[in-house]
Amino acid sequence: MPKDSKPKQAQMRARIAAAAARLMAQDGIDDYALAKRKAARQLGASDTQSLPANEEIESELVAYQSLYQGDEQRERIRELRAIALEAMQALHEFRPYLAGAVLKGTAGRYADIDLQLYTDELKTLELFLLNRNIDYTVAERRAGNDDSRPLEILRVEWHGVPVNLAVYAANHERRALKAAPNARVIERANLNAVAELVESDV
Repeated sequence: MPKDSKPKQAQMRARIAAAAARLMAQDGIDDYALAKRKAARQLGASDTQSLPANEEIESELVAYQSLYQGDEQRERIRELRAIALEAMQALHEFRPYLAGAVLKGTAGRYADIDLQLYTDELKTLELFLLNRNIDYTVAERRAGNDDSRPLEILRVEWHGVPVNLAVYAANHERRALKAAPNARVIERANLNAVAELVESDV
């Protein structure tokens, strides 16, 4: 490998991370892999070794939102967390946890709310939604025996905001969940923690 290739690779990683963060902040992209690919394409980067880690993009995203979307971002996070709390209170019997960008404070303009539910009663959850006239679609259903993935992901709307309900078996509540084997543990917050966040956001 040429001597100067590593510094060039590091520079490209940094440029892709910054461009991906900008795409996420401005266009509402919430998929890190998609943002990386689009940013790499825009910058003409064909070397996949130059792709930054999600953590690098997240760091750039926080910096961008703080610099260019400060007040708007804070208001958005306040609103989304309040909606998440209301949904969690309604769904309390299914052991809800908040995860994703709304919890981290990096949610973009068109972000969904991601909730994890822990129950062995999928039908009870579906009846709960139907009895309250809450329309839902099954966004994903687990295939095979990959028990690190949710049983189902139901998609609903709460006050006009898309909410993804990732349903796990009840005995997974104490597990450290990962989106992929080599990924970080998914951060999450229970009902009391989210209530405290909302209180502190006011």
